[in-house]
Amino acid sequence: MHRIEGLIDIFLQPGEFFVADGEYQIRTMLGSCVSITLWHPFKCVGAMSHFLLPRRGASEATAVLDARYGDEAMQLMIDELKKLGVSPSQCQGKVFGGGNMFPDHSHAGAINVGQRNGEAALDLLSRHGVPIVSESLFGIGHRQIIFDVSNGDVWCHQVAPRTPGPEPEGDLL
Repeated sequence: MHRIEGLIDIFLQPGEFFVADGEYQIRTMLGSCVSITLWHPFKCVGAMSHFLLPRRGASEATAVLDARYGDEAMQLMIDELKKLGVSPSQCQGKVFGGGNMFPDHSHAGAINVGQRNGEAALDLLSRHGVPIVSESLFGIGHRQIIFDVSNGDVWCHQVAPRTPGPEPEGDLL
């Protein structure tokens, strides 16, 4: 996946979020983690998260919000968008990730962390009245994501895990 020329490039690490105007693109790489993008089509501002777990454990309660958790990342994005005069219900929501990174190590009937993250993201958007206009959730492997805040486009490329064996021949690019 390529960077978009002319835009300031931000790469989100796990547990981060970013709110920006149309001068930015926001990128990340997701395995079982999930990214929610929120984009306001008239103001051309948006937000993107990269969360690891749906919510914090009860024993970990603290007053400081932490973007590693989906519910808290969503609140952090909403708080920042409100400072810009944007209500979440005015945004378009997109959701990505929740991949199963270890499909050969799963047992029947078990719900994996990626599945929980994806379901939590869909629920969060619904509870905040954000219409979901696109999603790429679940499956096997990781995803590369680029969010062009200038127009709301999100490019997503899903990559299946490699199987053990000889390296394929080809050119190094």
